[in-house]
Amino acid sequence: MTALAVGVSLVVAAAVVWAGLTYNRLVGDRNRIREAWAGIDVQLQRRADLVPNLVETVEGFRMHERDVVVGVTRARADVVDARGPAASGLADDRLEGQLQRLFAVAEAYPDLKTSEQFLSLQRQLVALEEEISFARRYYNALVQRANTRMQRVPAVAIAGALGFEQQEYFKAGPAERAVPSAELDG
Repeated sequence: MTALAVGVSLVVAAAVVWAGLTYNRLVGDRNRIREAWAGIDVQLQRRADLVPNLVETVEGFRMHERDVVVGVTRARADVVDARGPAASGLADDRLEGQLQRLFAVAEAYPDLKTSEQFLSLQRQLVALEEEISFARRYYNALVQRANTRMQRVPAVAIAGALGFEQQEYFKAGPAERAVPSAELDG
């Protein structure tokens, strides 16, 4: 074997090893992103599952603000039906806005504000908001890392050819960018 053939063989072998390692990194990134999204999805579902209890508690006070209750119920259904970060982000923002309206209405009912069931549900929602925020930051960090890896040389040369696409971020909507107000003590 000539020196040229050995050199070409080494270059080809190095390229194959590099492609394999790059592929494995991209697969690992994709799987971590999927796992992180599953965590967000679980938190969104947990919050959506609390909403019927909250609505039932509020309805028990015979509120005249029926449109608020209907709005919360519809927004909850949108969260349950949403698929993917973009759709879930929009649906989650609508639910957050409707929940803020519901809590604002509750301010007008002193008995409701001091109801232990209502306060417990409100505390659970606040805790879930914190968990969703943490999960969102983790997910978006993974997306940023994977997207950056796919855009860098030399991975950019093969990422698209291997079927890897840029991932979308789970963005906070306008309601989540606002400073939250949570009065738990009535």
